[in-house]
Amino acid sequence: METDSGKRKDANALRDHANDSVTDSCGNVFADLDLNLSDLDMLKIQIARAISATIERRQLTQVQAAKILETDQAKVSALLRGRLKTFSVERLFRFLAALGRDANIHIPARCRANERGRIKVMAA
Repeated sequence: METDSGKRKDANALRDHANDSVTDSCGNVFADLDLNLSDLDMLKIQIARAISATIERRQLTQVQAAKILETDQAKVSALLRGRLKTFSVERLFRFLAALGRDANIHIPARCRANERGRIKVMAA
């Protein structure tokens, strides 16, 4: 049974949130949070997400994953927690391959003479 004070609390909570606004995302949560990440940082994040998803899908412990990746458990922990500064893109690609994942790099023929190219990762 709900009390009058419980109803008042619910009404106050709704009123408090009535003035909250919702902002559309640009599609990149890091940019939405004003985190200025480089293309290289974004690439590492995308690869690490694929590694993490593979480890989870295979239900590997960090110790089991470390053995497959030929590294130690502490490095796997850092990777799964998004601490990627010490990992090179090359090393992350090697980890993907060790887990049995393919990585395809496609460089389109189009050339942007007056602007920088973009790095984009598409995970399946």
